Amino acid sequence: MPIYKMKGSKDGKQKYRVRINYQDSMGINRQIDRVTYGNVEAKELERQLNYNIKQSIPAKRITVKQLYEEYLKSKKHELREQSIRSIVTYLDNHVIPELGNLRLDKLTTPTLKKWKDVINEKTVKNKGVKKLSIKTKQHIYKEFITMLNYAVQMDYIDKNPLKKIGNFKSSITLESEKEMDYYTPDEFKLYIKATYDCAKNSSTNHEWDYYVFFNIAYYTGLRKGEIHALKWSDIEGDYLHVTRSIAQKLKGDDRETPPKNKSSIRTIQIPTPLKEILKAHKERYKQLEGFNNDYRICGGMTSLRDSTLDKHNKKYAELAGIKKIRIHDFRHSHASLLANEGINIQEIARRLGHSKIEITWNTYSHLYPREEERAINILNKIV
Repeated sequence: MPIYKMKGSKDGKQKYRVRINYQDSMGINRQIDRVTYGNVEAKELERQLNYNIKQSIPAKRITVKQLYEEYLKSKKHELREQSIRSIVTYLDNHVIPELGNLRLDKLTTPTLKKWKDVINEKTVKNKGVKKLSIKTKQHIYKEFITMLNYAVQMDYIDKNPLKKIGNFKSSITLESEKEMDYYTPDEFKLYIKATYDCAKNSSTNHEWDYYVFFNIAYYTGLRKGEIHALKWSDIEGDYLHVTRSIAQKLKGDDRETPPKNKSSIRTIQIPTPLKEILKAHKERYKQLEGFNNDYRICGGMTSLRDSTLDKHNKKYAELAGIKKIRIHDFRHSHASLLANEGINIQEIARRLGHSKIEITWNTYSHLYPREEERAINILNKIV
């Protein structure tokens, strides 16, 4: 339900168009289009029109699926495509099949508790049948409760019934610890040596892109999409500017978008080993005809493909004789190394581009094994 600024003014007030899309009681798509002057007046007009619509459409007739469809339309103009895809993934697969045909006024505490029990027992077929991870279940809850908050905002329901039953909780053994994997410095040395040997013995320069990719991942903790989007122009002296991301799983061509959140736009100092690797890699690229600083650091004119990246990752781990970890686990490896060395959690959060320090702490707090020893040593000195 956006408010559009238009050309023109009246009595010193900007002209605005208020446009509202909605479904009537018969499920037919409708639109209301009004013009007014002044920002405050536009917002008040929007509020009044929404109120009039709600009065004409009984909330009890709106189903969870109808709410989902309306919610999705409203968010398409506000969120990144990847965020929309997450909403669809979690709600379409785990909420709509169970509750889609239910009216909003039928979302009682017992009903939602039964739904939660179903999700807790739900299994997925991925390399054998296994239950949904705690992180997946928490993501489902997060998207569901956000959608119901929208229903409250739209006056479809008075309060959010999902709040009463609370989010999914992990068992005593933290699943986040079990799910997270990483390379120790010694393991990474074995891995990157195998990567280097493959690049050195390759008949093309393309293999070097993978070598550089995994070095960037380990030394900076950047997300996969952020590394894909890096250009040579993003390097300024000893610093690397992270200002964009690339998504490959969306329909159509690659999409270059802003990073995940505002905090993800950051500048990171490049450690010396990585600086030397990047310098040598740029010299290789300079030999190509037409090279310029808008080339991707890993891939040149186009970014590396996720599918081939996974294949190379598996190959390098096997050659090194060590376990294979996911691409995202190189980010964990970076954070784990810093955490084990006692680096301030706030600096780790900044380097990772987390929107809240709580995210970093909840994920990596268990990787501070030396803190208990330090605390005991301090206490032992008190006589």
